[in-house]
Amino acid sequence: MRNWYYFNWLCGDHILEQHIHNIDVANWFIGDYPVSAQGMGGRQVRNGKDHGEIFDHHFVEFTYASGAVISSQCRHIPGTMSRVDEVFQGTKGNIETSKGQITDLEGILQYKYSKKEANYDAASNINQDPNPYQVEHDKLFASIRSGGVISDAENGAKSTLSAILGRMATYTGKKITFDQALNSKLHLMPSEVTWDSVPPSLPDANGNYPIPTPGKTKFI
Repeated sequence: MRNWYYFNWLCGDHILEQHIHNIDVANWFIGDYPVSAQGMGGRQVRNGKDHGEIFDHHFVEFTYASGAVISSQCRHIPGTMSRVDEVFQGTKGNIETSKGQITDLEGILQYKYSKKEANYDAASNINQDPNPYQVEHDKLFASIRSGGVISDAENGAKSTLSAILGRMATYTGKKITFDQALNSKLHLMPSEVTWDSVPPSLPDANGNYPIPTPGKTKFI
């Protein structure tokens, strides 16, 4: 139970458990979902018996119908550079979301978001920049009270499948299409979920779990 993170039927691998949010931002920015993915990954440091079956790094190349390509990467390796960010490069410049800025192709700053300038209330001398997590709850509660509908289920499902698509690509080492992932027969959950359910992934006699191996793991 406390080791749930290292098993796909409970966690989905960290490309789904955490990195999915960055993939979702990329989908939102492009305004579409990837048509295919190919990539690589593995277990460089988290390779013990208590590390279950997931990878500790993924690198995925997502391709979109427009021809746009997103290079998506995530890793959990101690002592390495750490950054959670999105950077988009276009024909006229670059956007760095963590810095809130846009630069042209020469690196010259074109726009910089300033919380103080955008949301500063001079009368109260208070920065009015709202907490985004509070804003989403405010909008949800207001919608419920007014009888409105906020439904992001389809986008949530398709962004989740985008991350699953990436995991399929890194586990198999193959190029996988969105439609292939959508029609996959892969089933990771027990047929019935109870306290007595038998996990779908079990260790061998030495306590080792089956590990995805690019080039050998089959797409189902």
